[in-house]
Amino acid sequence: QVQLVESGGGLVQAGGSLRLSCAASGLTFSRYAMGWFRQAPGKEREFVAATKTGRIEYQESVKGRFTISRDNAKNTMYLQMNSLKPEDTALYYCAAVSSYYSGSYRLMAAYEHWGQGTQVTVSS
Repeated sequence: QVQLVESGGGLVQAGGSLRLSCAASGLTFSRYAMGWFRQAPGKEREFVAATKTGRIEYQESVKGRFTISRDNAKNTMYLQMNSLKPEDTALYYCAAVSSYYSGSYRLMAAYEHWGQGTQVTVSS
């Protein structure tokens, strides 16, 4: 059974930082590309960032503020979020897709496995 478990969300003031983690089990972590998505109430789930060997992608609005990384030895992916804004408030999801996938990593449909999300709330 594949499990992805997000953690690290919380309440923070604008300008603050949070570090999200996604712990994976039940899969060969190094063979999967990993992504972060987020969804605010009443809005569609949107791509945030993705990572695989030799490739990192970010949504334009988070470039320079968020950093995605992974530690294959720990089967964990991270999202370091700095300079947080109220518009970053959302439920953040971790997702995984086989590295054999050759399409866009910005599409929800690309991903085979999803976590349950961790809430990030940024106050003004």
